[in-house]
Amino acid sequence: MTKKNSFQLAVIFWLAAAVNITGIFTGITTLHFITKPLLIPLLILWLFFSINKSAEKSLLLTGLFFSWLGDVFLLFENKNSFFFIAGLICFLTTHIFYIIYFLKTDSAKPSLLQQQPLLLLPVILYGISLVWFLFPYLNSLKIPVIIYAAVICTMLLCSMQIFFKVKPPANLLFLAGALLFVLSDSLLAINKFYQPFLFGGVLIMLTYCAAQFCIVKGFINQHYYEED
Repeated sequence: MTKKNSFQLAVIFWLAAAVNITGIFTGITTLHFITKPLLIPLLILWLFFSINKSAEKSLLLTGLFFSWLGDVFLLFENKNSFFFIAGLICFLTTHIFYIIYFLKTDSAKPSLLQQQPLLLLPVILYGISLVWFLFPYLNSLKIPVIIYAAVICTMLLCSMQIFFKVKPPANLLFLAGALLFVLSDSLLAINKFYQPFLFGGVLIMLTYCAAQFCIVKGFINQHYYEED
């Protein structure tokens, strides 16, 4: 795939995301239901055709597949609690595949966390603080949410771990993607378990789309484009 074609797929993804977010903002649920299942497949196509040879590509593709399943399950979370739990498990699996990918990224350069181990503290404190704040409202989901918070914070730490092992702008994109994922999931948890807030759905979806986009774009930049 050429850079031009890759750019076109990225634009199509953001157009679909814009339609989806418009549906959330305007309350036109049909737009949301139609476009949400299309978003991750567009990123899968972008990633699949942008990089021809990469042993790690399957890790991200598998993670994206579980994200797509999670998106579909969460469309029906208001109908039955099973769908929210299934979505949670799918996104947990996504983060595990992202963690594996980050850990497999090796280099002779020292990692960011080796050089700045104190960076562990704000991530750990944030995860503990968020769970502590939400704990009284989690009811039967206390253990699943604690596990999920631990895994997504680990994913963020792994993106920091490889910061100096990956050339820019891929390292910045990976870190931005991980941070945005933590933000998106935090907003979702607050909106669902504590109380809904103004423009909650819009902010959750915007940060989620940006997170997935940054991670895929970072992977593509880390490797190469196939030129015609």
